[in-house]
Amino acid sequence: MMQGFMNQSCEAIIPVVVGHSKARQRMVQAVIDTGFTGFLSLPLAIIELLELPWIFRDSVTLGDGSEVLFDMYSASVIWHGQYRVVDVAASEAEPLVGMSLLYGSKLQIEAVERGIVTIEAMM
Repeated sequence: MMQGFMNQSCEAIIPVVVGHSKARQRMVQAVIDTGFTGFLSLPLAIIELLELPWIFRDSVTLGDGSEVLFDMYSASVIWHGQYRVVDVAASEAEPLVGMSLLYGSKLQIEAVERGIVTIEAMM
């Protein structure tokens, strides 16, 4: 089980350990974004710090219908106590956890300031 919190901006935040293999790792506070179908997005500064390898460029449709290109990188995350390799989108925004990473999980949010956010494996 993983736990996070609800911040003052009504965003559900969870800590995620991300890195390249088991060499360089960093814990980031990521916003859960149920409208994001990818795995994870990170600012380019974090991607460069962790030396994540570039894998491809992807065309993505945003919530407003516009299409943008994202550089995609490969990273390892610790998810439900296990290392998992995921695609990471380079973004100018804060770190986001998307539905592809949450797939197979039960998400519970106490939707009040400082409320507890809980993610449990369903399988």
